[in-house]
This record gives sequence, C-alpha cells and structure tokens, in this order.
Amino acid sequence: MEVRTINVELGERSYPIVIGSDLLGGNFDLNDQLTGHDCLIVSNETVAPLYLDKLKANLASSDTRTVELPDGEEHKTVETANLVLDALVGSGANRDTTVVALGGGVVGDIAGFAAACYMRGVAFIQVPTTLLAQVDSSVGGKTGVNHPQGKNLIGAFHQPQIVLIDTSTLATLPARELRAGLAEVIKHGVIVDIEFFGWLEENMAALLDLDPDAIAYAVQRCCEIKAEVVAEDEREAGRRALLNFGHTFGHAIEHCLGYGEWLHGEAVAAGMVMAAQLSGIDSDELNRLQNLLESAGLPTKPPAVGAQVMLDAMGRDKKVLQKKLRFVLLGKLGSAHVSSDVDPLLLEKVLEAAN
Repeated sequence: MEVRTINVELGERSYPIVIGSDLLGGNFDLNDQLTGHDCLIVSNETVAPLYLDKLKANLASSDTRTVELPDGEEHKTVETANLVLDALVGSGANRDTTVVALGGGVVGDIAGFAAACYMRGVAFIQVPTTLLAQVDSSVGGKTGVNHPQGKNLIGAFHQPQIVLIDTSTLATLPARELRAGLAEVIKHGVIVDIEFFGWLEENMAALLDLDPDAIAYAVQRCCEIKAEVVAEDEREAGRRALLNFGHTFGHAIEHCLGYGEWLHGEAVAAGMVMAAQLSGIDSDELNRLQNLLESAGLPTKPPAVGAQVMLDAMGRDKKVLQKKLRFVLLGKLGSAHVSSDVDPLLLEKVLEAAN
C-alpha cells in the first residue's frame, strides 16, 4: 500500500495527514516530527499492549515516557486529563516536549487537551488506532473532555504537528468499534459528497472485511473532506459545523444513556437518521441513508430515553447559540446546511417517534 499524504492548510499551523500500512513498524520515521528530544506517549490499557512497543521503537532516538489511561468514554474527564498533566509535571517536561497520542478518539482528545493546557501549549502528535479517530477526531484540532452535564463541554482548539494513520492497526479493532467508525465515514458522504456516498453503498461489505484498498480509500476521502473544511473554518464559525451532522441528537443519546453505553458512532448513526427526518428529505433518500447504516450494522433508531429528556440534553449542547438549538440539516443527500430555524412541532414529532 502506498503512503498517501494530505495537507491541512492552516498557515503556520499547517500539518500533514500521513496514511499508510505498517507506518509504526518502520515505514515512517516520527522522530523528525518532534519539537525537541523529549516526548510523552499517551495511550490506554487496551491499545498500549498492542502498539506501544512499536511506537517506542519508532521513536527510539528520542527520550520517551509513557502514561497509560483507563479505556472508555466514561473516562474522558478532567480527572483523567490530570493524569497526563501530572506525568508532564512529574517528568519536568519543558515547552519543547511533544505529547504523542496513541489510541482512539478518547485518548486523542484527552492527550490533545492536556497538551493545549500544559505551559499554555506544547506540541502534540496524533497516532489514531481506531477507524473513527482516523477519519474524524484526530484531524482538526478539537480536543477536550466531557462534563457530567454534557459531552465535550471542556476543551480547546489545538492542532497537531502531524496525524499518522497506520491502517494496519484496524486489524485488531473489535467489530463493534469498526462499525462505529463507519458511521463517521458515512457522515462525510451524506454532508458533502454524494458520489462517495454511492461508493460506500457499493463497497460496504469490503470495508467490513477490512479490504486494504477499500479502507485506504475511505480513510483518504474522509480526511480530504475534513482537511478542506477545517482549512476553511478552523474554529467552527461557519462551514465546519456541517461535520456535526447527527451529533446534536447523538451527543444527547450518549448523555442520556451514560457515556460508554452506546459508542459515539452508534449514537451518531441514530442521530443522523433523526436529523434527516427533521430535514424533511425525500423518503427514498431517507431510505438510502437508513439502508446504508443498516448494511454497516449500525442502529437507525435511538434507545427510548424519553422525548423531553432528550430535548433537555440537547439544550446543553455546546452548539446552542443565543439559546437556540442549531441543527445540521439536509436539502438532499450530499448537501447539508446549518439552521436554527426548526419547526418545534416537527422536532417534537421526531423525538416522540424515536421514543
């Protein structure tokens, strides 16, 4: 598999996304990407036994230290981020230290947040090992942790030095985690690229089988889309909000159930169907979306947590502006827009139908 590079163009904060197979095993040298000689690798108890030794070997010419976090969305907290900060302080890390995140979205978000906070910002590198992190959370500089009252309410924008995507790591990804990542893959097609959506309809079986060419193309296309959107709107003042399609509903589902009960991608999958229903798109297009999600083994309906409970949780979403809920809606598949002008009766109908 060839190594592919996509650049995120952000002026002095620009960085490459490097995609390939066995990049941790020697097909890419990370040492040149470090700000200084020292680095702190942040991983978790699940990923570290699988890939930490490979990453340390890749960084053999650097002075590396490691902190291992508990695994799971329920641990995406300020307290867990403090474990990283304590490790940085305890090792006497300076401003030329680089934090390296090895793991899924939770690890990347926590490590990036700690890097943004330590000494008002040190460099960090994303090495995502889940499909969801590879196609979405590792790119774009969103870092943060959850609060008991809402998802990702505490955080900072802090762009990485590089995103190193080794697709070989997906071989050890549990099937449920793979399916959850496919929700974010599908999202990219739904919001801006109907041709990619059609490609996914034809190639979903290959993606579920981890066909190397199919996986490489899907990861590349999602990263291309996200890089373009982030370059245009780094801090989500406009177009970047489109990447939140399904997330207003999805985050509410996660919050209402308790973080970790449903995986993020599972909640987003159900949330995308609800957002499409709220959009009032053609029934044939809604069916296409539901069928594609089902072919990926993803839920198309949320758990019954109660319409008012969902609405209350959505009201605490960080995307609320001027006390108005904002939704990413579809004009049609492949064409999305942001709107605060939603018929409350239609929203109530969508929530009640789901519950």
